[in-house]
Amino acid sequence: MIDGSSDRRVPLTHARPRTPRHARPSQEAVLRGSPVVPALATAALLLPLLGAAPSAARPSGAPPGPDRLQRAFATAAAEYQVPQSVLLGVSYLQSRWDAHRGAPSVSGGYGPLHLTDARTALAGASHHSEGAEDPRGDDARAPLHPTAPVQVPTDLPARLTTLPKAAELTGLSPAELREDPAANVSGGAALLAAAQRELGEPLSADPADWYGAVARFSGAGDSATAAAYANDVYEVIRAGERRTTDAGQRVVLAARPDVTPDVSQLAGAGLRAASAAGTECPRTVSCEWIPAPYEEFGDGDYGNHDLGNRPASQRVRYIVVHDTEGAWNGVLNMVQDPTYVSWNYTLRSTDGHIAQHVKAKDVAWHAGNWYVNAKSIGLEHEGFLADPDAWYTEAMYRSSARLVKYLAKKYDIPLDRQHILGHGNVPGTTTATIPGMHTDPGPYWDWGHYFRLLGRPFTPTAGKKSTLVTIRPDYATNRPEYTGCETKGVPCAAHGSSEVRLYSDHDVNAPLIKDVGLGTTPTTGVNDLSSRVSTGQQYAVADRWGDWTAIWYLGQKAWFHNPRKNPAAVPASGRVITPREGLESVPVYGRAYPEKAAYPADVPAQAVSPLPYRLPKGQKYVVGEKVPGEYYYAVTFDAASHRVVTGEDMYYEIQYGHRVGYVRAADVTLTTER
Repeated sequence: MIDGSSDRRVPLTHARPRTPRHARPSQEAVLRGSPVVPALATAALLLPLLGAAPSAARPSGAPPGPDRLQRAFATAAAEYQVPQSVLLGVSYLQSRWDAHRGAPSVSGGYGPLHLTDARTALAGASHHSEGAEDPRGDDARAPLHPTAPVQVPTDLPARLTTLPKAAELTGLSPAELREDPAANVSGGAALLAAAQRELGEPLSADPADWYGAVARFSGAGDSATAAAYANDVYEVIRAGERRTTDAGQRVVLAARPDVTPDVSQLAGAGLRAASAAGTECPRTVSCEWIPAPYEEFGDGDYGNHDLGNRPASQRVRYIVVHDTEGAWNGVLNMVQDPTYVSWNYTLRSTDGHIAQHVKAKDVAWHAGNWYVNAKSIGLEHEGFLADPDAWYTEAMYRSSARLVKYLAKKYDIPLDRQHILGHGNVPGTTTATIPGMHTDPGPYWDWGHYFRLLGRPFTPTAGKKSTLVTIRPDYATNRPEYTGCETKGVPCAAHGSSEVRLYSDHDVNAPLIKDVGLGTTPTTGVNDLSSRVSTGQQYAVADRWGDWTAIWYLGQKAWFHNPRKNPAAVPASGRVITPREGLESVPVYGRAYPEKAAYPADVPAQAVSPLPYRLPKGQKYVVGEKVPGEYYYAVTFDAASHRVVTGEDMYYEIQYGHRVGYVRAADVTLTTER
C-alpha cells in the first residue's frame, strides 16, 4: 500500500549482547561420541570454520568459491550435530540461501539463516499517510487522508532477537553473524541445536527427529504458526532444492522424500494454542482474527471499512498485493483504529503468520480506487518498497501464495496479473488522482517466484513470432538502475527486479516512455511507474528490431531490450481489443461505472470520467475480462442504505500501462491472438 517515497524507519533500541556464556566447542569434542553421519564428520575435520576465518581459504581480494556456502553448511551441521538437510531446509525457508550483502530483512533478519537483531528491526509510518491517495477512492464521500504516528516498539519478541542469542552460543561477534554468511550459518546451527536440547531431544542424525526444534526456530509464539513453518521446512527437505544465490553460490539440498517428521514433538515445545476461529484462511497456514473496527466516531463519519454482502451482491474479482512500510505491531495498531483505513489480511515476514481484519464479504479501504475496493481483497505484506535488500522471507511468500490460492478458488478469481494485482497496478479513478496513486509492492517483489508458488508459472504459450508477449525477465540477473531509495536522484543498491524499463526507441540512450497522466518527465525513480512493465504482465507486440521488442503501452510504441540469450519476455497468446472500425481512438477509464440511467432515484449517479489516456486506432491491448458497469453505494454507517447499482454498459479490463484500465465494450473489437 505504501507510497515508499522515503525510508522512514526508526531504529529500535536494544540492550547490548551479553558476554558469550558458552565458548564454541571444538570439532574434536563435537565428533567424540556424536551420532553425526560420516560425511558430516569428514567435512568437519577437513574444512575450516569459514565464519571464524572468512579469508583464510582464498587469496586476499579474490571472490569466494562458488561452493563456499555449501561447505559452510556441511561444517556447521557437523560442528553442532544438526542434520545438514534440516539446516539447509530452514535456511531455504528463511532466505532461499541468499545473504543480501549483509543487509537486514524487513524484520531485522540477517544472512542465510535470517538471524534477527532487534537493533535493526525498524518501524515507520504507513504508506496510507503518504502521498495524495485517498484509500477509499469514492467520489461520493469526502477524501480520507489519515495520519499514522510512527510506531516504535520497546518490548521486543524473541523472534526479533535471535542473533544476540546465536552470538552467546557460538562465541562469534554480532558483526560476524551479520556480515559473514558462513558465520551466520554457524549461528543458525547453534540455535537449532540449542532448541533441540531445550526440548530434551537427542542431537540425532535423523532429520525426522528435529520437527520440534524447527518449529521453535520459527520464533512463533503459537503452535499453529510454528507447525505451519515446520511443515514448510519439511516440504522443502522432501522435495529438495537447488539454486545459485545472490552472491553466486551454488547450493544443493538433495531430495529426501522418505523423511516423515515426528510432529508429536510440538506438544512439548511450550507454545500457546492458537485459534483460527472467525478467520477465512486455508488449513495450510496459521491465521488469527484481529478485527478492524466498524464504528461511528462523530459527525456522521465512521470507519474503517464498509459492510457488504459479497459475493452475493457483487463478485470478488481481484486480490491486491501491498507492502506495509511498517513493522508488524505498528501496522496491527493502525488497522484497529476506526479513524484509519483497512485491508483484509496482514502477513508477517519472519514466519508467514497471517492476521485477518476484514471479512471477504465486506469492503476494505485499501486500494485508492472505490471500484477496485468493492471487488477486491487486500493483502498487506510486512515490507518496504524502497529498500531493495529489506527482503521478504520465503516463509511469507509461501504463506501468501497459499492464502491467494485459497481465495482465488473460493471466489473464482483467475490467477493472472490482471486479477492478482499489485497496488501499483490499480488505476487512478480520475485525472486528478493519478499522480497520488501508490506504487507498492515495487520493483523488488518477485512476481515470477510468487506465481510459481501459486502453481501458475509464466511460460511461453505461443510460437516465437507471436503477436503477444508475457514479461518475464530473470529476476536475479535483471538489475535495472533505480534511484531515490534513500535520497532523491541517488542510485539504489543494485538488486534483482521483476520490472523492465521502456524506451521511446530501440536504444538505451533514447528517452524513457512518458505517462501523460502523471504530467512529469519520466525518471529512473523507484516510485516512477511511467516507463516500466512488470513480470507476468502481457502486451501486444508493436514492432521488433534486433534484440529489441516494442509493445503498445499507454497509447505509444514502447521498446524494451529483449535479447534472445537472456529474454525479458516470452511469447504469449490471448484476447486483445482494438478500437472498432470507424473510430480514430477510444477513451480509457480508471473504473467501470454504470451509465447514469442505471441509478435509482435514491442513489446519486456517479460520473463516468475518462482518464487523460486514449487507445488509438491500430493499437491492441490484452484483455483481462469483460465486466459490467457497477457501483457500490455505501456512504452511511447504517448498511440498510447500501446498494449495488449495475448498468447495461459493459467494459473490458485491459493491461494499458503499468496499471490496468477499462474501455467500454461498445467502443472496441475483441479478437484472439496466437
